[in-house]
Amino acid sequence: MSPSSTDQSTCPSTTALKSLLTTTLRITTTDNRVFIGTFMGTDQLLNIILVNTEEYILGNEASRFVGQVMLPWRLVLHVEAFDQQNTSNGKVKDDRSLYI
Repeated sequence: MSPSSTDQSTCPSTTALKSLLTTTLRITTTDNRVFIGTFMGTDQLLNIILVNTEEYILGNEASRFVGQVMLPWRLVLHVEAFDQQNTSNGKVKDDRSLYI
């Protein structure tokens, strides 16, 4: 069976990625920036697309709204997803449990 004939929608990694759609992500890049925004998907090169995004520079408390961004995969150090299970009635129980 050739790779092109396999059903990509049943792949566990594809399912996991789809479950993150519209989730708030915090992404740290190699140039000491942090982006917090809503995950909308990836492109064929696996660049990450976020909307409603705030940009922070590590070591600087100021932030700026950047809107929609595409983050090249090679600049990404790590990605954290907002943990919706650790909130109750829209209130965060503990700041340390905000991200998984």
